[in-house]
Amino acid sequence: MAHGDSQMPEDPGAPENTDPEYISPDQAESLADEAAESEAEESEALGGENDPLADNLDEELDNLEAELAEQVNPDFDGDGTVSDTEMQLAERTEDLQRVSAEYANYRRRTERERTQIMAQSKAKVLTEMLPLLDDLDLAEQHGDLEQGPLKAFADKFRALLTGQQVEQFGAEGEVFDPEIHEAVQDLSTGDEKVIGTVLRKGYRVGDRLVRNAMVIISDRVAGNEAHPGSQEPTNA
Repeated sequence: MAHGDSQMPEDPGAPENTDPEYISPDQAESLADEAAESEAEESEALGGENDPLADNLDEELDNLEAELAEQVNPDFDGDGTVSDTEMQLAERTEDLQRVSAEYANYRRRTERERTQIMAQSKAKVLTEMLPLLDDLDLAEQHGDLEQGPLKAFADKFRALLTGQQVEQFGAEGEVFDPEIHEAVQDLSTGDEKVIGTVLRKGYRVGDRLVRNAMVIISDRVAGNEAHPGSQEPTNA
């Protein structure tokens, strides 16, 4: 029902009838044209110059891009100078090379020390077995190793030590060498001293001297050529 002059709209649920701020497509197009004309007029009033605020923003963006590019490429400016990044890279490379060299030296030193410790331990154990060889030598001098179980044991024991590079030295006629021979008596009268009597044999383990030979020095008998004990050791 209508009151007074008011009339009921044909479509009461349409946006233009329910939303007081509704803008139709035609009105929106018209407002956009007006805004474009207004912006053109303002630009013409400034003499065609760009907005200073926009120019500053563009300049800041260009500077930021240049800094980022310089971080990625140390020689971004192309002047051939060494940048801080290149210097840091060179320092880190030098540090890495130094650490690698120190580690290689450490490994070589550790391996050398380990080998020396093993050789010392081996020589110590074998040195403790030398009195058994002395007893076997005495038994052999008395004829107790000609046959029987003791002879079999002596052969196996000597073969075992020979396999461990145990060598004996110190025989009559060898040239006396104070480095490896321990003289308890000197019966020589000339300058050429040789071993006359062996009181106790000497032993090496490889190149390591583990016990000096105990000897009595005498003159070399004419017709007998002396030989240096350090060059011709006999096996245990």
